[in-house]
Parts: sequence; structure tokens; C-alpha cells
Amino acid sequence: MNQQAAADGDLDWASDGSGWPNAAHSRFERVGDLTWHVQEMGSGPVVLLVHGTGASTHSWAGLAPLLATRFRVIAPDLPGHGFTQLGSQVQSSLPGMAASTAALINRLALTPALAVGHSAGAAVLARMCLDGAISPRALISLNGALLPLRGLAGQFFAPAAKLLAGFSLVPRLFSWRGADRRVAERLIRDTGSTLAPEMVDLYHRLIRSPSHVSGALRMMANWDLEPLSRQLHRIAPLLYLVACENDRTVPPTEARRLHRLLPESRFVALPGLGHLGHEEAPERFAQLIFEIAEARDVGA
Repeated sequence: MNQQAAADGDLDWASDGSGWPNAAHSRFERVGDLTWHVQEMGSGPVVLLVHGTGASTHSWAGLAPLLATRFRVIAPDLPGHGFTQLGSQVQSSLPGMAASTAALINRLALTPALAVGHSAGAAVLARMCLDGAISPRALISLNGALLPLRGLAGQFFAPAAKLLAGFSLVPRLFSWRGADRRVAERLIRDTGSTLAPEMVDLYHRLIRSPSHVSGALRMMANWDLEPLSRQLHRIAPLLYLVACENDRTVPPTEARRLHRLLPESRFVALPGLGHLGHEEAPERFAQLIFEIAEARDVGA
């Protein structure tokens, strides 16, 4: 056990790994200057899963095993999230995150047939597609954060994140506040989702980890979707925009707006679910992905 990590309140695989979802499928990969936590299960065409800001592989706890009945599923923790090492400021930007994830995929010698990203994870995958790092048959955006925030939120979000990320004590103070489980409950409730208690427990554990909070803040502080939004019309894979109608984090109006900008994309609305819809109803998302795979001639 990493005693320093435990003392700092950070996640440590020796003490936390045994209770992590799908832990039997976890391993660690050293790529360049980063040590990644990766989960792999199943066989067949490769499906790459990329979580959003502030999450981890736990976000795929229910969905990954369902997909693994037909596919080889690969799910990493992004840099600074979960059990993956915190990267540099550059590696926390969208281009840096995409390049780092591409290096991991290259090290694993993978050719994803489908790429599935939740929230900011969809932006990472879109950037990878535009950079030629991956060429899946479809890019499936689950409540994807692919367009810059509009209005006052867009003007103040990144500067506020940069300010918070610049103070080394902020992650520790937030994690100290996060010791109260009600903080996790409120954060999840604000997304429009209702999760099982065990999933709330996992988010509670994440926000009690200063290194995870630091990774999420650094990612938000270095995020810039303007260049991506200008280039999305060039994306080669067929883009599926899956929007949950109760999403309070990335409203479904954003996916509809992007669909109007990219009329060749496919828009799918799912009622009754929030921003974490794939965690609320993994069976519905698995069936949707199976249908997309069949439509895109991705066999198992």
C-alpha cells in the first residue's frame, strides 16, 4: 500500500482497488511519463470508452460488462482522474488529453471500431478522430460537451477554474468538504440523474481524493472547445449525438444545436434520464450501442 497516498486521502489501488467496479479487469500501463489505470474485458471488435471530467472507469460499471458480451472493451481513467497519474498542464488540455490517450491506444496496439465518450470524453475522442489518431466506424457522444458554453457561464467558467486550479490548497479544501457524503449527493442531483447508492459512494470516494480533484480542476482550467467546434464538420466517423432529456449539465438543446450544424450526424433523445444516464440505465445504452454497431456493420 502507498502509505503517503493513504495519508493524503488520495486513491490508492492497494487499499481502494479491491472494491472498485470491474477491478478484476484492471491493470496499469506506463506510457511516456504517465502511469494509466486501464480496464479491459471481452473479445471481438474494440470499443473504446472515455469518461467525462471528474469521473473515472467506475462510470462504466454497468455498461462495460454488457458491451463485453459482444466486444473487446477498453476503458482508461483519464490523466489525473481515478487511479491514473496526474499529468502536466499541457496534458490536461483537450489536445494534450487527446494526444496522451492516443499514445496509450498506440501502446496497446488497438484499433477501435466504435468510440464512446461521455460529456468531455466525447470531445477527447472527437479531437483524436480529427487528429487521425483513431478512425472508428462511429463516434457515439453520450451527453457530449462538444460546443463551448454560451452566455455568462462561458465567459466565467474557464477563468474561475484557472483561478481555483492555481491555488494548491483548493483541491485539499474541496476534498475536506467532500468528506460529507451530502456534497456528492448534491453534485449528482444537480446533473439531473438519480444513481444507486453504491454509485454515489464511488463519487463520494473520488471527491475525497485531492489528486482526483486537482486533475478535474486542471482539466477544466485548460479546456478550450472553440478550435474543436470549428473543425467538427471535418470529422470522418459518423457522429451519434445521444442526449438525455433531463440532463442539467449539458442540456439536450446543445446536442440539437450541434445536429443542426452537422445535419449528417444522428440525433437520439432519451427521456427520463439525466447527465449520467448511462449509469442510471446501462441496459438502455448497451442496446443502443448494439443497434449502432449493427447499423455501422461492426460485427462481433
